[in-house]
Amino acid sequence: MVWDSGKVRSANTAFEPYGGPALASGSSFRWEVRTWDRTGRISPWAGAKFDTGLAAADWQAGWIRRTTAEKDDYTLARKDFRVAGGVVRARLYVSASQQYRAYLNGKLVDRGPAFAYPGEGYYQVTDVTKSVGPGAQALGVFYHWYGPGQGRPAGEPGLVARLVIDHANGDREVVTSDGTWRTTQAPWLAAAYRNGDGRDYVENVDGRLAGALEGWSVAGFDDSGWAAAQVADAVPVLRAQQTRLSHDVVRPVSITTLPSGAVVADFGTVIPASPRVRFRSGTAGQLVTMVAGYLLNPDGTVSNSPQDNQSTDLSYSYVQRDGDQTFDAFTYEGFRYLQLSAPGDIAAVVQHTDVDPARAATFDSSDATVDAVVELMQRSALYSSQEQFLDTPTREKGQFLADSVNISRALMGGSGDRAFTAKAIREFLASQQRYWPDGRLNAVYPNGDGKRDIPDFTEMFPSWVEDYYVASGDRALLAEAYPAVAAIADYVRRYRDPATGLVTNLAGGSGAYLYGIIDWPNRYGYDTATAARTTVNILAVDVLRSAARQAEELGLDPGSYRADAAALATAINTRLRRTDGIYLDGLGSTHASQIANAYALAYGLTSDKSVADHVVSLGLQMGPMTADMLLRALHRAGRNDQVVARLTDESLGWANILARGGTFTWESWEAPERGESMSHGWGAAALTEVQRDLLGVTVTGPAARTLTIAPPRGTDLTHAAGSVWTQAGRVTVRWGAYGLVVDLPVNTTAEVHVPATRRPLASGAVRFLGLRDGAAVYEVGSGRSSFRIR
Repeated sequence: MVWDSGKVRSANTAFEPYGGPALASGSSFRWEVRTWDRTGRISPWAGAKFDTGLAAADWQAGWIRRTTAEKDDYTLARKDFRVAGGVVRARLYVSASQQYRAYLNGKLVDRGPAFAYPGEGYYQVTDVTKSVGPGAQALGVFYHWYGPGQGRPAGEPGLVARLVIDHANGDREVVTSDGTWRTTQAPWLAAAYRNGDGRDYVENVDGRLAGALEGWSVAGFDDSGWAAAQVADAVPVLRAQQTRLSHDVVRPVSITTLPSGAVVADFGTVIPASPRVRFRSGTAGQLVTMVAGYLLNPDGTVSNSPQDNQSTDLSYSYVQRDGDQTFDAFTYEGFRYLQLSAPGDIAAVVQHTDVDPARAATFDSSDATVDAVVELMQRSALYSSQEQFLDTPTREKGQFLADSVNISRALMGGSGDRAFTAKAIREFLASQQRYWPDGRLNAVYPNGDGKRDIPDFTEMFPSWVEDYYVASGDRALLAEAYPAVAAIADYVRRYRDPATGLVTNLAGGSGAYLYGIIDWPNRYGYDTATAARTTVNILAVDVLRSAARQAEELGLDPGSYRADAAALATAINTRLRRTDGIYLDGLGSTHASQIANAYALAYGLTSDKSVADHVVSLGLQMGPMTADMLLRALHRAGRNDQVVARLTDESLGWANILARGGTFTWESWEAPERGESMSHGWGAAALTEVQRDLLGVTVTGPAARTLTIAPPRGTDLTHAAGSVWTQAGRVTVRWGAYGLVVDLPVNTTAEVHVPATRRPLASGAVRFLGLRDGAAVYEVGSGRSSFRIR
């Protein structure tokens, strides 16, 4: 297909954009475009291939399984078939509960996730043309079901598969899962839980049993001893998976042999990975124990202490057989070190959501610590993005809403992601539809414990949707999400106390989270005794403002959202401040926390210098979950020197993680002492603040049609250079004492603020707008523009 002069063309149809007949399901298409710049120069045709998804009626396959009796179910399922010659196209569609690996003729061709409620599941489609040839073939699927847990709802094990093979003569062959498939238990032994929260299982594998299964996905394998597949009544409702996982084999940076003969592999950084160890000369019956972890004991062994590993047993075991063999764990965990009781060729398979490396952001400045912190946050966001956004790869596979908001923002800014964020937003929308007619959202979704919310997590959702829309320009998802956003706005409005005008006892949460979590896990003295909490009220203002903006963007009536936001802001500023202007933690409280005052600055309720001074005086008293808002507050208060100070303080914060040998953001600044996660991505959210505050790039219009570029003032940095991938293309900025250089993609316009007291020398597509607040302001078009300070 091509896009040309407002029409879409193909070999057999022509129709207007966004209209015309629906594309055939299960088919391949090519979309081609060409563009032209302001000079009229036309680009060559460029495009991409895509496949349309399968409608429910198109599967014509059975949902098959081996059993429903095992909590930790590892099942192999296979089918032999024959293929005629002349194959020109082959597509494999698979879904399984809860994870699978698919093989064609002994080759791993796909692996995928399915952590979802029945009726909300996913399938993946993979081009397997190069793996299918004429003659005898075999299709095998290895799935793992381990029941409900953090991030995994209840359901039933099983899989569905459809292999479609097209031939040059127009013939089509289809292989589907049905009762003719054969199944058997994979050689994983019964094991205990790794922990009581995530409810993963320790992996114990018997290599002797595995030896008897070698070649199980190759044609002609003797499966006469296997059982016929059970066929369920119906295939669950499935959606096409819009994201994929990347899998890369990595080697240790060093290996140490201990006096006991055990070996310890160091992978250099904490990784979300599954161990892979090859034993070239195994001995039948020899037990090899393995321990993964974050820290080493004083004697050089790997710590498996609950204190160090978040109460999670990161061990594995493998019983060898004679000869050459490989232990290949199925489930990933977070670890840096791996200890084996016997030597082998050690590797690990690192996984994360598949992002385009060409979209990775860059940052380099005059402060090496700032640069290292940016790298830490960028990697942590990427490694926290798996089948869903993660609390931590160590303990849980759960997608907490606040974690998702934070990691998503860092992933969009640091890796150019859009699809993964869209998927997560839709899943939390589903939580409202499933559980919350009053407008709330689940705190974790999908999840094994069903209905559970945290009020201020729900309050974070509307601005997240807005951030995604500004980054992507995805108007369809904005419209899809708006009813839920409106419901959240109505939810917070229902809890305004007529006597005070404040949101009071906002329903939700339980225990320490009742009426709101505020911060986690260290609240630094925040007064939780008050019923009208300042943080919850400020977030409610943000909810109402965001709902109004989204309604207006969609051409809808925002009703009283904007007026209600203004009234609530007035009530906060009237009732929740001391006489000197400092914000208290809530109505009747005498404690003035950093988070209450930082929120007031960050969300624009005040620009009072005394509030900024109070925030600065407290150093860092906000946890990794909310510390990005501290940086935003400092920047908006004109205290970029303190933005850098917070990023580089080795006594507490991101730089302290690095100074103590950490390679992943932590759950709390005190994680090692408190036994909390040392692989927790929510602390990566500050990456977007660095891009805005220190590089100077802010996307202001949907799909980056408009931006603001404003190098920081009042900071010790002497220069910085970097790039941010936007929906319009890459934006590059380089600033220093000499001035500023900006590269903008086609179809974008930026308002550029050059710190200068008089008009600098400028070149490029620029228009001088005047001197304003200590800066020369320009309107800048695409291409390279430079500004030299005289």
